[in-house]
Amino acid sequence: MPEIVLDCQSLQCPDPVIRTKRLLEAQDPEELIVIVDNEAALENVTRFLTAQGYSVSSSLEPGMWLIAALKKGAAAATAQPEEVAAPLARDPETMKTLLMIISPVFGSGDDELGKLLMKKFLATLPEIGKSLWRIVLLNGGVTLALTDSHVLTELRELEAAGVDVFVCGACLEHFSHVSQKAVGEITNMLDVVTSMQVADKVIRI
Repeated sequence: MPEIVLDCQSLQCPDPVIRTKRLLEAQDPEELIVIVDNEAALENVTRFLTAQGYSVSSSLEPGMWLIAALKKGAAAATAQPEEVAAPLARDPETMKTLLMIISPVFGSGDDELGKLLMKKFLATLPEIGKSLWRIVLLNGGVTLALTDSHVLTELRELEAAGVDVFVCGACLEHFSHVSQKAVGEITNMLDVVTSMQVADKVIRI
């Protein structure tokens, strides 16, 4: 087992990713083990380490996952805030519009109408064009990414067209919905904050 073992058990998003990032910055290890105890942390730490140039594998132990990371090259680039994950790299040729959805319905007053409006809204989003860069689902908005979502088809079509769909891991854990996620990548608050920093325009609904 590698000498460096980072125990992130009992830590909620985004702490496991932040602690892993700080370890890489401080020690630049050739290999390490990160221990987590929830699926959101498993996905977030795995994606982060992969983006930093590590070959990553994981194994399930009683009540926890062991994430083993081995550096692919002789030296890995030091992570900067805008380099948390490869998709966050800025493209100067294209405007980036970030859409943050914090509710399963569009607007307030009548939830059934709100569900219909959300479906129509997501179906119409491609009209924005190539500037639509990323959709982040937070709080109650994460239910839109579940297997029984009324807008699952629309989100999958947007993802297939190249739009990032990020789903808050801490929110999925809170609602006990991690296993029901059917579209998008599990994300963390560090990714959310960095996305807001990189985006040219942020829209919240």
